[in-house]
Amino acid sequence: MVETSPVEVTRLAALGSDRATRLLHKAREARLAGDRPPVAPRAEIGASWDRVLRSGIDPEQSTQSVLLETDEIEHRRRSSVLGEVMPLLSDGLVSIADTAQQIMVVTDVEGRVLWRQGNSAVLRRADGICLEEGASWAEAITGTNAIGTALASRAPVQVHSSEHFIRSLHSWTCAATPVRDPRDGRLIGIVDISGPATTFHPMTLALVGSVARLAENEIRTRHLVAVDRLRSVAAPLLARLGGQALAVDPHGWLAAVTGMPPVDRLPLPKSLQAGRAWLPSLGMCRVEPLPGGWLVQVTDEPSDAPPRRVVLDLSRPPGLTVTVTGPVGSSTQRLSPRHAELLYALALHPEGHTASELAEDIFGDATRTVTVRAEISRLRRHLAEVLAHRPYRFGEGVAVEVIHPEHPGDLLPRSTAPVVVRARTAA
Repeated sequence: MVETSPVEVTRLAALGSDRATRLLHKAREARLAGDRPPVAPRAEIGASWDRVLRSGIDPEQSTQSVLLETDEIEHRRRSSVLGEVMPLLSDGLVSIADTAQQIMVVTDVEGRVLWRQGNSAVLRRADGICLEEGASWAEAITGTNAIGTALASRAPVQVHSSEHFIRSLHSWTCAATPVRDPRDGRLIGIVDISGPATTFHPMTLALVGSVARLAENEIRTRHLVAVDRLRSVAAPLLARLGGQALAVDPHGWLAAVTGMPPVDRLPLPKSLQAGRAWLPSLGMCRVEPLPGGWLVQVTDEPSDAPPRRVVLDLSRPPGLTVTVTGPVGSSTQRLSPRHAELLYALALHPEGHTASELAEDIFGDATRTVTVRAEISRLRRHLAEVLAHRPYRFGEGVAVEVIHPEHPGDLLPRSTAPVVVRARTAA
């Protein structure tokens, strides 16, 4: 096998080399045939090809997808924080893309195109491959491409010519980077620059990444201003209240607190309304609206029934969640990979685990109990109503369901925790 490094292939592509195109094409054809490629693809491209092959996508298929309705596109635009920073993204990328005969594309976390701007001729050409508003560019729909692969890997990626899995995209080049909510690191969308393969430039990905970071900084600044405004309203009110109470913004970010330790964020139900509400981290509460947020007061009122159900969703590695259903509703929160590993280990052992047993499951080292206790403590800030300790376990009467990915090998794919590795290999 010819040892041509990814750097060399990228350099050749930057020069518009026919050799680079042939190398990429041969690598792809060999992978499709199950043969050893003459040139090793870049690691991120090889991993993407493997995912796409498992999903059964035909490399000769069309890139057409069912478009979202116009009202659904508008709803997603209004619901996305990216809408607030579109002027910044446009200022930073569109004029450059237009001059370079490329277009800027912005998607949501599902890979659905919400905005696109840039060179008018390329926009028309993009219609031919369904790179248009409302289309899906997730890997599971359109194979290896910068948008879908950046979503799957949660990392910036540039995909050029034959690195695309579907043949009709070989005349295109694209570079995309994830945009995250700077408050919690949650993925909120993808920013991409796409154009004809002849417009490839090795610095495009760095440019897209720089503008995405500017957008994240703008989101952070807007958030701090909004929280300060809520704090100025809530602080005098909380000073007059007794007991435990918090003021949080619509997404649960703390503005002010009294009578209890502060938290960064209070997990809130999606359909929170004024009145009584059961919150997994606090129990029964009274909730009242504030300008720009909520006043949450912990009450001594008994709940109608203890929490009964926990759903640990590991089916989509990029979007790990736990949903707790209580007596008056449910609450969903995203999980870090480490917290997902811990909850998965506890779900496998309803009788409970000691700190050392959990350390063995997660790290393969029973002595790492300090780290385990610290992580469990963080989990209990949000799940105190359903997590017990001594030993660590889900509480009595709590039904636990784990939703696994369709392919067993996709269970927390980046995890090296022994408890997860055993589950992947056993399947």
